[in-house]
Amino acid sequence: MALVAPVLAQIFWTFLVILMAGRSRVSTLRAREVSMGQIALGNDAWPQRVKALGNNMNNQFETPVLFYALCGIATYLGLTGWVMAALAWGYVASRVAHTLIHTGGNNVPRRFQAFVAGLTLLMAMWLGILLRLLGLI
Repeated sequence: MALVAPVLAQIFWTFLVILMAGRSRVSTLRAREVSMGQIALGNDAWPQRVKALGNNMNNQFETPVLFYALCGIATYLGLTGWVMAALAWGYVASRVAHTLIHTGGNNVPRRFQAFVAGLTLLMAMWLGILLRLLGLI
Protein backbone atom coordinates (compact mmCIF):
# COMPACT_ATOMS: atom_id res chain seq x y z
CA MET A 1 0.00 0.00 0.00
CA ALA A 2 3.05 2.31 0.24
CA LEU A 3 2.72 3.25 -3.44
CA VAL A 4 -0.98 4.07 -3.30
CA ALA A 5 -0.45 7.48 -1.70
CA PRO A 6 2.00 8.78 -4.34
CA VAL A 7 -0.23 7.44 -7.12
CA LEU A 8 -3.23 9.23 -5.60
CA ALA A 9 -1.12 12.38 -5.20
CA GLN A 10 -0.13 12.28 -8.89
CA ILE A 11 -3.75 11.74 -9.90
CA PHE A 12 -4.77 14.69 -7.70
CA TRP A 13 -2.07 16.82 -9.32
CA THR A 14 -3.32 15.83 -12.78
CA PHE A 15 -6.89 16.79 -11.86
CA LEU A 16 -5.64 20.10 -10.49
CA VAL A 17 -3.73 20.91 -13.69
CA ILE A 18 -6.80 19.96 -15.78
CA LEU A 19 -8.96 22.30 -13.70
CA MET A 20 -6.39 25.13 -13.93
CA ALA A 21 -6.14 24.69 -17.72
CA GLY A 22 -9.91 24.66 -18.09
CA ARG A 23 -10.35 27.70 -15.89
CA SER A 24 -7.74 29.65 -17.85
CA ARG A 25 -9.42 28.75 -21.14
CA VAL A 26 -12.88 29.73 -19.93
CA SER A 27 -11.69 33.03 -18.45
CA THR A 28 -9.79 33.83 -21.65
CA LEU A 29 -12.90 33.18 -23.73
CA ARG A 30 -15.07 35.24 -21.36
CA ALA A 31 -12.60 38.13 -21.55
CA ARG A 32 -12.88 37.87 -25.35
CA GLU A 33 -9.11 37.53 -25.72
CA VAL A 34 -9.89 34.80 -28.26
CA SER A 35 -13.04 33.66 -30.01
CA MET A 36 -14.43 30.16 -30.33
CA GLY A 37 -13.67 30.27 -34.03
CA GLN A 38 -10.01 31.01 -33.38
CA ILE A 39 -9.54 27.99 -31.12
CA ALA A 40 -12.01 25.54 -32.65
CA LEU A 41 -9.39 23.66 -34.66
CA GLY A 42 -6.11 24.48 -32.95
CA ASN A 43 -4.28 26.03 -30.04
CA ASP A 44 -2.30 28.75 -31.81
CA ALA A 45 -4.63 31.61 -30.85
CA TRP A 46 -4.48 30.98 -27.10
CA PRO A 47 -2.29 33.39 -25.09
CA GLN A 48 1.02 31.97 -23.86
CA ARG A 49 -0.19 31.42 -20.27
CA VAL A 50 -3.13 29.34 -21.53
CA LYS A 51 -0.90 27.35 -23.89
CA ALA A 52 1.51 26.62 -21.04
CA LEU A 53 -1.27 25.19 -18.86
CA GLY A 54 -2.71 23.22 -21.77
CA ASN A 55 0.68 21.82 -22.70
CA ASN A 56 1.38 20.92 -19.09
CA MET A 57 -2.02 19.24 -18.85
CA ASN A 58 -1.04 17.10 -21.84
CA ASN A 59 2.30 16.35 -20.16
CA GLN A 60 0.39 14.74 -17.28
CA PHE A 61 -0.53 11.92 -19.66
CA GLU A 62 2.98 11.18 -20.89
CA THR A 63 5.56 9.89 -18.38
CA PRO A 64 2.97 9.60 -15.58
CA VAL A 65 1.51 6.66 -17.53
CA LEU A 66 4.83 4.87 -16.98
CA PHE A 67 4.68 5.86 -13.31
CA TYR A 68 1.23 4.31 -12.86
CA ALA A 69 2.30 1.11 -14.61
CA LEU A 70 5.52 0.85 -12.59
CA CYS A 71 3.66 1.40 -9.31
CA GLY A 72 1.14 -1.29 -10.24
CA ILE A 73 3.85 -3.77 -11.18
CA ALA A 74 5.91 -2.95 -8.08
CA THR A 75 2.85 -3.48 -5.88
CA TYR A 76 2.10 -6.79 -7.58
CA LEU A 77 5.69 -7.93 -6.99
CA GLY A 78 5.68 -6.74 -3.39
CA LEU A 79 8.28 -4.03 -4.04
CA THR A 80 6.64 -1.49 -1.80
CA GLY A 81 9.45 -0.79 0.65
CA TRP A 82 10.81 2.59 1.58
CA VAL A 83 13.17 2.80 -1.42
CA MET A 84 10.40 2.32 -3.98
CA ALA A 85 8.10 4.65 -2.03
CA ALA A 86 10.83 7.31 -1.90
CA LEU A 87 11.37 6.97 -5.66
CA ALA A 88 7.63 7.30 -6.24
CA TRP A 89 7.31 10.39 -4.03
CA GLY A 90 10.36 11.88 -5.70
CA TYR A 91 8.72 11.36 -9.08
CA VAL A 92 5.55 13.12 -7.93
CA ALA A 93 7.64 16.01 -6.59
CA SER A 94 9.40 16.26 -9.96
CA ARG A 95 6.04 16.49 -11.74
CA VAL A 96 4.88 19.25 -9.39
CA ALA A 97 8.15 21.12 -9.96
CA HIS A 98 7.80 20.64 -13.72
CA THR A 99 4.30 22.14 -13.65
CA LEU A 100 5.32 25.09 -11.50
CA ILE A 101 8.26 25.86 -13.78
CA HIS A 102 6.25 25.30 -16.97
CA THR A 103 3.35 27.51 -15.90
CA GLY A 104 5.49 30.05 -14.05
CA GLY A 105 8.41 31.70 -15.79
CA ASN A 106 8.91 28.65 -18.06
CA ASN A 107 12.66 28.52 -17.64
CA VAL A 108 13.24 25.77 -20.21
CA PRO A 109 16.62 24.51 -18.88
CA ARG A 110 15.17 24.33 -15.36
CA ARG A 111 12.03 22.61 -16.67
CA PHE A 112 14.20 20.09 -18.50
CA GLN A 113 16.10 19.39 -15.27
CA ALA A 114 12.80 18.63 -13.50
CA PHE A 115 11.80 16.35 -16.38
CA VAL A 116 15.13 14.50 -16.34
CA ALA A 117 14.94 14.11 -12.57
CA GLY A 118 11.52 12.49 -12.89
CA LEU A 119 12.65 10.30 -15.75
CA THR A 120 15.69 9.18 -13.74
CA LEU A 121 13.44 8.23 -10.83
CA LEU A 122 11.17 6.25 -13.17
CA MET A 123 14.18 4.45 -14.58
CA ALA A 124 15.33 3.59 -11.05
CA MET A 125 11.87 2.17 -10.30
CA TRP A 126 12.02 0.15 -13.51
CA LEU A 127 15.50 -1.12 -12.62
CA GLY A 128 14.28 -2.25 -9.20
CA ILE A 129 11.45 -4.17 -10.82
CA LEU A 130 13.80 -5.70 -13.38
CA LEU A 131 16.24 -6.79 -10.68
CA ARG A 132 13.38 -8.43 -8.76
CA LEU A 133 12.19 -10.25 -11.86
CA LEU A 134 15.73 -11.49 -12.47
CA GLY A 135 15.89 -12.70 -8.87
CA LEU A 136 18.76 -10.37 -8.00
CA ILE A 137 16.91 -8.65 -5.15
